[in-house]
Amino acid sequence: MICAHDEEENLKELIPLLLAQDHPEFEIIIVDDRSNDGTFDLLLTETGKDHRLKMVHVNRTPPHVDTKKYALTLGIKSARYEWILLTDADCRPSGKDWISAMSTQFSDTTQFVLGYAPYMRKSGVLNAFIRFDTLVTAIQYIAFALLGRPYMGVGRNLAYRRSNFLEVKGFNNLLNVTGGDDDLFVNRHAKGSNTAVRMGAASLTHSFPKTTWKAFYNQKVRHLSVGRRYRIIPRFFLGLFMITWLLSWFGGIGLAFFSEQYYIILGLLVLRTIVFTITTQVAAKTLGERFEGWAVPVLDFIYAFYYLVTGLAASVTKKVRWKN
Repeated sequence: MICAHDEEENLKELIPLLLAQDHPEFEIIIVDDRSNDGTFDLLLTETGKDHRLKMVHVNRTPPHVDTKKYALTLGIKSARYEWILLTDADCRPSGKDWISAMSTQFSDTTQFVLGYAPYMRKSGVLNAFIRFDTLVTAIQYIAFALLGRPYMGVGRNLAYRRSNFLEVKGFNNLLNVTGGDDDLFVNRHAKGSNTAVRMGAASLTHSFPKTTWKAFYNQKVRHLSVGRRYRIIPRFFLGLFMITWLLSWFGGIGLAFFSEQYYIILGLLVLRTIVFTITTQVAAKTLGERFEGWAVPVLDFIYAFYYLVTGLAASVTKKVRWKN
């Protein structure tokens, strides 16, 4: 299922890729969320060509209700099948086996399946940093899920049961919160006993990354701002993770300048960087992608400054938006 707002061009590419999926039985639900471009006309034409494609049209959203959560709710209610597999209009499945790969984790005891959705590789520092940030985030939420403490998923590649969504009244108590349709829903209802993780190249979806630092910054602040609503345990450990990251660089470099045994501190920083680089490489391979290891030390250093700025901005941000 996809929620689309002014996504005509993306849907022209995505729909054929979804219809070509090698899976025995499925439907594609696209929610046209108040689009102003040709999305409605495109979907009207395409739904007439293939019975597996369904459109849900949203003319308006009730006041004080998050637009994307409302669109998702209507789409899920219209679904025929039990499992809802989510992605975005600007995502592309890694191949024709994406649905089948994600469905391998569907079982009687499973209610959530967390997937990985890296960004497409392009040239430039910004692109490398976006992909690095996405990889670090995935390492965190997938590791927590494997340890029995799931706290988030990404709507670009996430599956859950329709019956469970309706049973817990969907986004009840979250409808007035902008963002968090994926991570907050998982945070509220996923447990170690009902959550599975799907890793591997066949299960990936790739997204188009932001092309300016400003756009990426705004996106990240929006995502971090909903983190304030996470359960206390994941918030504690995520905060601890970032504090140790910041102390490693800022504290380590500061001590190296003022300590007579600076070479020991620098040696520890180098050792940490080597271990972290190896960890990211192993994690990337396990998740099903490749990441340029030579860039990790530089991106690791930049990340400390970046997270300090975006984290502070997110802590004071009161209003965010998905799309108009």
